[in-house]
Amino acid sequence: MQGLARTNMVTGKNYIGNQLSAKGNKTFQTFNPVLNKENSPVFTEATSEEIEEAVHLASEAFKEFGQISGDKKAAFLDAIADEILALDDLLVQMYCSETGLPEGRAKGERGRTVGQLRSFAVLVKEGSWVAATIDTGDANREPQPKPDLRKLNVPLGPVVVFGASNFPLAYSTAGGDTAAALAAGCPVIVKSHPMHTGTGELVASAIHKAALKTNMPNGVFSNLNSSGIEVGQILVSTAGVKAVGFTGSIKGGRALYDLAAKREEPIPVFAEMGSINPVILLPKALENRAESIAKTYAGSITLATGQFCTNPGLILGIKSDGLTSFIDTLSNEIVTVNPTVMLHPNIKEGYLKNKEKVVSQGGVSVTANYSGVLQDNCAEQAIVSVKGEDFLKNTMLHLEVFGPFSMVVQCEDEKQLAAIISNLEGQLTGTIIADNTELEAHGNIVGALQNRVGRIIFNGVPTGVEVCESMVHGGPYPASTDSRFTAVGVGSIKRWVRPFSYQDWPNSLLPDALKNENPLGIYRTVDGNNSKGKI
Repeated sequence: MQGLARTNMVTGKNYIGNQLSAKGNKTFQTFNPVLNKENSPVFTEATSEEIEEAVHLASEAFKEFGQISGDKKAAFLDAIADEILALDDLLVQMYCSETGLPEGRAKGERGRTVGQLRSFAVLVKEGSWVAATIDTGDANREPQPKPDLRKLNVPLGPVVVFGASNFPLAYSTAGGDTAAALAAGCPVIVKSHPMHTGTGELVASAIHKAALKTNMPNGVFSNLNSSGIEVGQILVSTAGVKAVGFTGSIKGGRALYDLAAKREEPIPVFAEMGSINPVILLPKALENRAESIAKTYAGSITLATGQFCTNPGLILGIKSDGLTSFIDTLSNEIVTVNPTVMLHPNIKEGYLKNKEKVVSQGGVSVTANYSGVLQDNCAEQAIVSVKGEDFLKNTMLHLEVFGPFSMVVQCEDEKQLAAIISNLEGQLTGTIIADNTELEAHGNIVGALQNRVGRIIFNGVPTGVEVCESMVHGGPYPASTDSRFTAVGVGSIKRWVRPFSYQDWPNSLLPDALKNENPLGIYRTVDGNNSKGKI
């Protein structure tokens, strides 16, 4: 790869393979929600010509990148991590100016981003992730000879990744989707998020410098600016794109999913979308510690102004003195938290709009709403309550209110509680707050919740997603478009590959992962047995 070195300045241009490009006339700026004004850099939206060039380069790069060794991919991923760290305060300052989030959050998310990249580097360097499976042939089998069959995972091809508004680093330009796709051997084209385009360009510069240092093919990565939805629509419709990663709203994710399905060659869209993350409060826990639970959840609901996909937006309990105490304490505690800024005025506008939609529904009672003085772009936190029968009748009450908001549903009995859980849409998480002695007695509640979520939590809060191999960040629709996969952890690499078999293929021409000699020294399933040995 030749010709593009990172500078310490944001250019406002698109990264088309190894070239900076700004052929279009449409420009825009990002916004500082703390200062309540636009940031100074001006960004040029990618044209259809630039989009086509990025996809063409990615398709060409795939011919080489899809075949390179795990060691070389690992070196590339580690180099990206190194170059992100080398951006140092420049990246942190840009992140804060485009999000209103504090420096500590920026550094924490940078650490998570770097950690994800390094974990994928370890995975592909070791190599067993390809899931090599070998069933040796038997020419003497009767009545028919048994063929020699050897299977492994191979990359899909160029992947489009959409940056997420609420995680400018960990779920965006070099975030989990990008890291997983590159680890799989798929070139990546990022559709940068318009709310943090400067952060995206700086990270893109780090990726390209890493690509130069490790001799990756031109087109292994591109970063395209956009102020709206047009660039994304064109990308998903372009023939060379083979898969899509998205984190955002149900409306946006579903639109991309439908668009991809209508293509002449439909492609998978792995979208993480809406979730209200139900929390189930069992009776004994409320009887024994309602106030402490409420104080914990006041913090979880307002953490980062409620702008997490795992924010606890729905709390379910059976009517009791304990539940009343919980609602009272939660309502009192939540208004003592100082409001903080949302990511962008548009995010706040959406929060207020959706909150009003829910509050205006019949049977909804507002038990807390911050009424103090608000700084620009800050969000007033709120708690509402509704009867179980009203919640069952009105699906509008299931609406995700993205921000510091939660609804408490007061159920008549356990039967109604189970019915509500069973009628929920798919969720990323579900939490059960219970005393140890009562969990086993409510197996029907646990079973109902398990069928609706991707991750179930005991006596905790859903906010906070550990990045590790056992994490599932996904769930039944609309939490994600395919509940079989996770968007977090090294297991997320499975989204960007497909199984491929060789039958009766000459040993010398097989990929190293499938050769008799097992030159990579990886774990393989050979005739039903897990082994690192030779055949």
